[in-house]
Amino acid sequence: MKRRVLFLCTANAVRSQMAEGILRHLAGERYDAASAGHRPTAVDPLAVDVLRERGVDISSQRSKDVREFLGEEFDHVVTLCGDDAPGSCPFFPGGKRYVHVPFPDPAQEKGTEEERRAAFRRARDALWEWIVREFVEGGER
Repeated sequence: MKRRVLFLCTANAVRSQMAEGILRHLAGERYDAASAGHRPTAVDPLAVDVLRERGVDISSQRSKDVREFLGEEFDHVVTLCGDDAPGSCPFFPGGKRYVHVPFPDPAQEKGTEEERRAAFRRARDALWEWIVREFVEGGER
């Protein structure tokens, strides 16, 4: 039986969307990945682009409100909100294990298109490395 993982962020537009796609890509046979936020907007096109560079397609994912999952149970609930926004991460009551991993929001990056893209790539690579350590190499917890 697959372990269920819910990634949470504020807008469910970048970090949680990327994490959902990365986990599904790397270990979808072992994990059922989902993501949500408490103020969902839309999946950021730059998140789609930078994941496509690594062979991951999240273009069909959509931003979801955390309330869509109420009543469901997850083995892991992972909040990804940065430390610059304390208290802004949503809480989900159906988790067996809770982990907070503060990743800066690349959508807050100001600057040129290339500077913004570089911030999204840094977030992608940091999430990728963390997911590999936590779920792919770390196995069941």
